[in-house]
Amino acid sequence: MLGFSQTREWVYPQSISGRFTTIRRWTFLGLHLLLLITPWITINGNPALRVDLPARTVFLFGYIFTSSDTIFLLLLLWFAVFSLFFFTAVFGRIWCGYACPQTVFLESWIRPVELWIEGDRLTRKRRDAKGWSFDRAWRKLAKWTVFFAVALFLSMGGMSIFAGVRELWTGQAGPVEYSLVAIFAGFWFIDFTWFREQFCSYVCPYARFQSVLADEETLIITYNIERGEPREAGKQAARDGRCIECSKCVVVCPQGIDIRDGFQLECIQCARCIDACTSVMDKLGHPTLVAYGSIAESEGREVRRWRPRTMVYAAILVGIMMSGGVLLARRIPFEATVNRAPGSLYTVDADGYTRNTFLLKITNKSPDIEPVEYEISVAGLDDAEVLTDAVELGSTETRTIPLIIRVPTSAELERTTPFEVKVSAESGAVVLSPTFKSGAEIGGTGS
Repeated sequence: MLGFSQTREWVYPQSISGRFTTIRRWTFLGLHLLLLITPWITINGNPALRVDLPARTVFLFGYIFTSSDTIFLLLLLWFAVFSLFFFTAVFGRIWCGYACPQTVFLESWIRPVELWIEGDRLTRKRRDAKGWSFDRAWRKLAKWTVFFAVALFLSMGGMSIFAGVRELWTGQAGPVEYSLVAIFAGFWFIDFTWFREQFCSYVCPYARFQSVLADEETLIITYNIERGEPREAGKQAARDGRCIECSKCVVVCPQGIDIRDGFQLECIQCARCIDACTSVMDKLGHPTLVAYGSIAESEGREVRRWRPRTMVYAAILVGIMMSGGVLLARRIPFEATVNRAPGSLYTVDADGYTRNTFLLKITNKSPDIEPVEYEISVAGLDDAEVLTDAVELGSTETRTIPLIIRVPTSAELERTTPFEVKVSAESGAVVLSPTFKSGAEIGGTGS
C-alpha cells in the first residue's frame, strides 16, 4: 500500500483457480466482447453501440436516440443509481469483483502478462527484493512494453464506442479522438504499472459508499472464526478442520489483505480467497473456512435478502423499467420542429393572401434501411394553402425545408392565431403548435 508516511509496498497475488475464478473469467470474456466486438456490429447499416457526442446521437442495438430523448438518459441514470443501491445492499461489492474495468483488465491482461514474463509470485518477489540487475531490467522493460500496448489497445476499444470504429482503427479519425486515446492509454499504463490496488483503496469512492449501503445482512466474504480458530500449523488442526496457517487466502488476495481479520473496506469480493481456502480444505476433507456470507449469518441469525430497504430499491427499479418500457413502446421514431423563418413575420401577397414562412426540421430516428415518407398538414386555419416540398428521409437523416402557409383575405384572422402543423408517417405523427401572424389589428383582415 501507499500511505502518507510509508513507501510503496507491492502486492504479489498468487495465481489461483477454482469455481469463482472460472465464473469471473467467463464474465470478463462477455464484458470484453461487449467492449471490443459490439462497436463493429451494424444493424441496418448503423452501429449496434455508439455514443456520437458531436451529433448528440446514441445508437443502441437497433434504436436511435437523439437529444430530444433526454428522458431515457435520465431513466438510465436513475436505473444505474438504484441498481448500485440494490445490488450493494444485497450482494455487496459484486461490481468490484466481477465487472469493474479495473478488475477486469488487471485479471484478464496484466496478471497473465506478469506470470508469462516474470514468473510466479515467489519468483517475482525474490527478484525484486535483490535490487536491479540485467535480468530484472529486461523483464520489467518487456513487461511495461506489453502493458503499454494493452493500455493502447483497450483505450482504442473504449474510444470506439464514441468515435466511428472503422475510422478510428484505420487512422481516419480526427486529432481529438486520438488525443483522448493517448490520455486514456497513459492513465491505464500508470494504473497497470504502479497504481493498481491503490485505486480501489484510496481513489474509488465505492468502498466508502458500501459502508453506508451495506448492513449486517449484506452478502460479503466471511471467515468462519468459530470453526477456524485457534489457528495452528499442524496435523491436529488439519484433522479438526481449523485454519492451518497456510496463508493461501492472503497470498492470492489482489488487495493484500487478510480476510481472517474480518470485514475490510479494501475487500473487492473477488472470491479468490474462497477458491484458495477451498483448494486446501478439500484436500483435508473439510468445507472451506472462507465463503460468501453475512455478519448476521455468522452470528447465527436468520438472513433476510428481502428486507424493507431492498424491497424499496427493487420496487423503484421495477418502476423505472416499466416507465422506460412504456415510453419506448409509445416513442415515435422521428422528431420535428418548426420555427419562423428568421427576419420574417408575415407578408401580404399581390393576390391578397397573407403568407407566413416557417422552417420545418425533420430528423428520421428509424433504424430501417428503407427511406421514410412524411406528410405535412395544417389544422386551425380556415382555407389555408400549404406550400412545402415532399420529404423522404433515410435513417438518421435530417432535413430542414421551408413551410409556406397562405391564408385568403376572406378568412377571419387575429393578429396572432395559434394553429397546428401535423407531420405524419406510418410509424406515427408529431403535432407542432406554432402561431400565424397577420396585420389584422392594423389593416383589418390582413390587407
